[in-house]
Amino acid sequence: MKDKSRDKTKGNLLVALQFALLIGLVVLPTGNVWPYPEWLAILALVLMLGGVMVVLFALVGLGKAATATPVPKEGAPLRTNGLYALVRHPIYSGLLAAGFGLALRGGSIWHLLVFAALVVLLSLKSRWEERMLSVVHPEYALYAARVGRFVPGIGKLKA
Repeated sequence: MKDKSRDKTKGNLLVALQFALLIGLVVLPTGNVWPYPEWLAILALVLMLGGVMVVLFALVGLGKAATATPVPKEGAPLRTNGLYALVRHPIYSGLLAAGFGLALRGGSIWHLLVFAALVVLLSLKSRWEERMLSVVHPEYALYAARVGRFVPGIGKLKA
């Protein structure tokens, strides 16, 4: 991490984009591209609430190591327990679950496009974060080889 201020600026920009996309999912007018039966409403609600709960539990798991940006906090230990034993980025997993619930509830192609943009953004953001974590924590490569990125068992890196 040669230029910490540049990394923090980039991190702040990524976080701002992430929140803009999430806000977009909330404020876009709802559509009727697909039927919206009761079971789909329940699924959307479960994804939204479950995603928020995952984000909150992951933040609690990080404790004082939590930061507003993906730039690792200086001196913070690598978390590999709790939700971090299941996925490397549980906060992003929770955001994706909640975002998918919002997209289902939104019922428009625009909601699906915004959700797809969120998936791309969080994928790029996580890869950038992982490069920084690998520098700070040499053991990160072994952790990433056994733990999935957003979904347990999926997205493991080669050691």
